[in-house]
Amino acid sequence: MVGTKVTLRVRMSAGEAHYAGELVNGSHILDFWGDVGTELAIRLHGDESLFLGYENVRFTAPVYAGDFMEYVGWIEKAGNSSLTCKFEAWKYITLPRDPKLAISAADVLKEKVLCGEATGTLVVKKEFQRGCMDPAFER
Repeated sequence: MVGTKVTLRVRMSAGEAHYAGELVNGSHILDFWGDVGTELAIRLHGDESLFLGYENVRFTAPVYAGDFMEYVGWIEKAGNSSLTCKFEAWKYITLPRDPKLAISAADVLKEKVLCGEATGTLVVKKEFQRGCMDPAFER
C-alpha cells in the first residue's frame, strides 16, 4: 500500500486557461491531485475519503492549454484513519506555439517537466473503511 502509485493523465483544455498566453491556473493541478488522492483512498479503503488539506505546495513550471499532464500520487504513510500522500504533476507533451508551424503542431518532450509537487492528507473514518479493495496494494 505505501509507495504504490496512481497516475492520472489529462490534457489541459482551452477552457482551463485563465491567464494571458493560455496559462492554466495552478488550482487545476490541485483538483487533479484531489482525484488521484481519492483513487488512492478507494483502492486502500473502498471509500472516497475527505481531503483534509495540502502542505508544501510548489508550482515549479508553467502549464498551458493544450499541455498533456501526468498527475501522480502515492501513499507515504497510513494511520488509523488518515493517509499522507505525495503528489507530483508532470508535463509530457506541449504545444510549440511557433507561428511557422501548423496550429495543430505538438511536441513530445524528451524529458517530462515537473510542474508541481505537494503533500496531502486524506481521512477515511474507521467505520467507513472496508479493508484493502485493490489486490495490488499490500497491507
